[in-house]
Amino acid sequence: MNSHIFRQYDIRGVVEEDLTPDVVELIGRGFGSWVRDEGGSSLALGRDGRLTGPQLRDAFVKGARSAGIDVIDVGMVPTPVLYFALYHLKPDAAVQITGSHNPPEFNGFKMMMGKNTVFGDMIQDLYKRIEAENFTDGEGGYKEVHVVSDYINYITSNITLKRPVNLALDSGNGIAGAVAPDLFRALGCKPVELFSEVDGLFPNHHPDPTVEENLVDLHKAVTEQKLECGVAFDGDGDRIGVIDDMGTVLWGDRLLALFSRYVLKDFPGATVIGEVKCSKALYDDVAKHGGNPLMWKTGHSFLKAKLRETDAKIAGEMSGHMFFNDRYFGYDDAMYAAVRLAEIIADEGRPLSELLADLPVLPVTPEMRVDCPDEIKFDVVEEVAKYFKSRYDVVDIDGVRVNFDKGWGLVRASNTQPVLVMRFEAEEESLLNEYRNEVENVVADVRSRLG
Repeated sequence: MNSHIFRQYDIRGVVEEDLTPDVVELIGRGFGSWVRDEGGSSLALGRDGRLTGPQLRDAFVKGARSAGIDVIDVGMVPTPVLYFALYHLKPDAAVQITGSHNPPEFNGFKMMMGKNTVFGDMIQDLYKRIEAENFTDGEGGYKEVHVVSDYINYITSNITLKRPVNLALDSGNGIAGAVAPDLFRALGCKPVELFSEVDGLFPNHHPDPTVEENLVDLHKAVTEQKLECGVAFDGDGDRIGVIDDMGTVLWGDRLLALFSRYVLKDFPGATVIGEVKCSKALYDDVAKHGGNPLMWKTGHSFLKAKLRETDAKIAGEMSGHMFFNDRYFGYDDAMYAAVRLAEIIADEGRPLSELLADLPVLPVTPEMRVDCPDEIKFDVVEEVAKYFKSRYDVVDIDGVRVNFDKGWGLVRASNTQPVLVMRFEAEEESLLNEYRNEVENVVADVRSRLG
C-alpha cells in the first residue's frame, strides 16, 4: 500500500494503481474498525460522479462490513449532501468517495468521525492501524437511503427568496449538476444550466472554479444573457466560484466579505474566519462592519475545526470553501452558499457588482507555486520565517505572512504537493514588486543553502 495516498486532508490516489480493490477494502476495514473502537456501529457512504466510484464503493463496503459496521449508502451525491446525511440520519461516521477537482483517473476518500473532519495526524493514524492490521471483526449490514429530496426540503424550508434570481449554474459535469439546478427550481428560479449532466470524464472543462479559464463558458452565459450572476461548482460540490453581473470573478476573500456583511447584521460582533492567503481588505472590512476577524491556516479541514472551536458564524478561503454556521451546520457547501448569494441578490435593490463597490481592490499576485522537495520545504519556510521575524511583524500560523508597511507577502509549504506557495499584496503596484523581490530573494537564498 502506497503510504503517500494518506494525505493531509484525505486519502487520494490513482485508481487501479494506488487504489486497487484490495487496498480500498483495507481502507474500509481500517476505518470501520476505528469507528467500532470509538463506540460506533454505522457510517454513511456517498460518492461523486466519477466512473470509478461504484467499484471503490463495493470494495470499501466489503471492508467496512467485515469490521462490523452497518453501511448506509446514500448513493451518488455531492459531498455536502453526504455531510447533511450525518445530521439527518445520525450515523456514527461518514465517508465520501471523491476525487474532488482532480483529473478523472484519481479518486479518494473524505472522512468524518462523528461530526469532526478526519485530517492530519488522524489520517496517518489510520494508515498505521491498517499496516498493523489492527482490525475489528463482525458482519455489518447494508442499506441504501436517498437523502437528496430531504436536503432540498431542508434548505427550502429555511430560506425563501423574495423573488426569482436570474442566474447560471455551471456544474462542470460534476455531481453538483444532479442537485443544484433542482434546488434552485425548488426556490422558484429558472437557472440557466451549463454542463449539468454528470460525466466523470469532465468533457467540457475541468471542474475547478478557482481557475479562471474554467469560467469562460459561465462568463459568456452571464454577459450575453444579461444574468444577475453565475455560479460554478467543483467536482464534488463543496467549492464555489462566482461571476457578477458585469462578468467579474468574485474570488473567495471578496465573496467571504460579502457574506460576512449580512451575517454580521444578525450576529453583531461575531467571529469571521479567513485564511492566510486572503486579502487584508477582507479582515479590515469585517472589523469595519463590527465583526471579529480571525486569520487561520489554509485548508478546509483546519477552517472547519477552528469554526467549531470558536463558534464563528462564518468562515471561508480563497479556494471557494464557504462555511455557514449561523443558519446552517458549519460545513462547506457550495450549493448552500449559492442559495445564500441568491438570497442577498433578491433582498437588495442593487446588482451584485455594486454590493462590494466600496471594498478596495488591491494589487495582488496570483497564488504562485515554486518547486521545493518535500524533504526540505518546511525547513525552508522555517528559515525564511526566522529571517523576517527579526525585521517585520509576521504571522506564522501557517508558513510566514510578512506584514510590510503597505502590504504583505506569504510563503508557506503546500500540505499536498512538493511546492512552496507564495502570494503578495500591496497598496501600489510598485510596492507589490518591491515586496515580492525582497521575499523571493530570501527564499532563493535559503533554498540554495538547504539544497
